[in-house]
Amino acid sequence: MSNKWKNALMLLAVVLLVVLPLLLVDGEFGGADDAAEGVITEVAPDYEPWFKPITELPGETESMLFALQAALGAGVIGYSVGLLKGRQQRR
Repeated sequence: MSNKWKNALMLLAVVLLVVLPLLLVDGEFGGADDAAEGVITEVAPDYEPWFKPITELPGETESMLFALQAALGAGVIGYSVGLLKGRQQRR
Protein backbone atom coordinates (compact mmCIF):
# COMPACT_ATOMS: atom_id res chain seq x y z
CA MET A 1 0.00 0.00 0.00
CA SER A 2 1.44 3.37 -0.96
CA ASN A 3 1.98 6.26 1.43
CA LYS A 4 -0.74 8.23 -0.35
CA TRP A 5 -3.37 5.61 0.57
CA LYS A 6 -2.08 5.32 4.13
CA ASN A 7 -2.30 9.08 4.57
CA ALA A 8 -5.81 9.16 3.09
CA LEU A 9 -6.97 6.38 5.43
CA MET A 10 -5.48 8.13 8.47
CA LEU A 11 -7.14 11.40 7.48
CA LEU A 12 -10.47 9.60 7.06
CA ALA A 13 -10.06 7.98 10.48
CA VAL A 14 -9.40 11.37 12.11
CA VAL A 15 -12.42 12.92 10.41
CA LEU A 16 -14.62 10.02 11.53
CA LEU A 17 -13.32 10.33 15.11
CA VAL A 18 -14.36 13.98 15.11
CA VAL A 19 -17.69 13.75 13.28
CA LEU A 20 -19.21 10.48 14.53
CA PRO A 21 -19.45 11.44 18.21
CA LEU A 22 -21.15 14.70 17.25
CA LEU A 23 -23.71 12.81 15.16
CA LEU A 24 -24.29 9.81 17.42
CA VAL A 25 -24.25 11.33 20.91
CA ASP A 26 -27.49 13.01 21.93
CA GLY A 27 -27.51 15.36 24.84
CA GLU A 28 -25.54 18.07 26.45
CA PHE A 29 -21.83 17.88 27.00
CA GLY A 30 -21.33 18.86 30.62
CA GLY A 31 -18.18 19.20 32.59
CA ALA A 32 -17.14 18.11 36.05
CA ASP A 33 -18.19 21.47 37.50
CA ASP A 34 -21.78 20.97 36.34
CA ALA A 35 -21.86 17.41 37.67
CA ALA A 36 -20.47 18.49 41.04
CA GLU A 37 -23.01 21.30 41.29
CA GLY A 38 -25.83 18.83 40.66
CA VAL A 39 -24.60 16.46 43.36
CA ILE A 40 -24.14 19.28 45.86
CA THR A 41 -27.69 20.55 45.33
CA GLU A 42 -29.00 17.00 45.86
CA VAL A 43 -27.00 16.39 49.04
CA ALA A 44 -27.29 19.87 50.58
CA PRO A 45 -30.00 21.97 48.92
CA ASP A 46 -29.36 24.92 51.28
CA TYR A 47 -25.62 25.10 50.48
CA GLU A 48 -24.35 28.61 49.71
CA PRO A 49 -21.17 29.01 47.61
CA TRP A 50 -18.25 30.75 49.32
CA PHE A 51 -17.81 33.24 46.49
CA LYS A 52 -19.35 34.23 43.19
CA PRO A 53 -17.50 34.33 39.85
CA ILE A 54 -16.24 37.72 38.69
CA THR A 55 -17.87 37.23 35.30
CA GLU A 56 -20.02 34.62 33.62
CA LEU A 57 -18.61 33.46 30.29
CA PRO A 58 -20.85 32.09 27.56
CA GLY A 59 -20.54 28.33 27.02
CA GLU A 60 -18.72 28.75 23.71
CA THR A 61 -16.07 31.03 25.20
CA GLU A 62 -15.55 28.72 28.14
CA SER A 63 -15.15 25.74 25.79
CA MET A 64 -12.73 27.71 23.61
CA LEU A 65 -10.57 28.62 26.59
CA PHE A 66 -10.55 25.02 27.77
CA ALA A 67 -9.54 23.83 24.28
CA LEU A 68 -6.83 26.50 24.12
CA GLN A 69 -5.48 25.34 27.48
CA ALA A 70 -5.41 21.73 26.26
CA ALA A 71 -3.68 22.73 23.01
CA LEU A 72 -1.02 24.75 24.83
CA GLY A 73 -0.41 21.86 27.23
CA ALA A 74 -0.09 19.42 24.34
CA GLY A 75 2.33 21.81 22.63
CA VAL A 76 4.52 22.07 25.72
CA ILE A 77 4.56 18.30 26.16
CA GLY A 78 5.29 17.72 22.46
CA TYR A 79 8.09 20.30 22.48
CA SER A 80 9.61 18.76 25.61
CA VAL A 81 9.50 15.23 24.21
CA GLY A 82 11.03 16.42 20.92
CA LEU A 83 13.74 18.34 22.73
CA LEU A 84 14.67 15.36 24.90
CA LYS A 85 14.63 13.03 21.87
CA GLY A 86 16.92 15.43 19.95
CA ARG A 87 19.34 15.64 22.84
CA GLN A 88 19.40 11.85 23.12
CA GLN A 89 20.12 11.45 19.40
CA ARG A 90 22.99 13.97 19.52
CA ARG A 91 24.78 11.92 22.18
